[in-house]
Amino acid sequence: MKYRKKPVVIQAFKWTGDIDQLEDPEWVVEEIKKGNVTFNGTPITMKIKTLEGVMTAQIGDYIIQGVNGEIYPCKPDIFEKTYEEEMK
Repeated sequence: MKYRKKPVVIQAFKWTGDIDQLEDPEWVVEEIKKGNVTFNGTPITMKIKTLEGVMTAQIGDYIIQGVNGEIYPCKPDIFEKTYEEEMK
């Protein structure tokens, strides 16, 4: 059988590695405050607590907030094949 992904609208941003990134959306700032997102290492990485365990985001990865409010990283090539910007 073949399946097609249902069209859903998600929130996302491309992480630059700057801890003080001005364009960080409020939903990721809240997860940082809760301790679900942390930063460490050189070069810096973002550690995200997910239902599947802790996932690591590298600079340039997209951070996605899913349909149930969950957050997770996505590599740029996969993100660009899967998502397109919603036109207003």
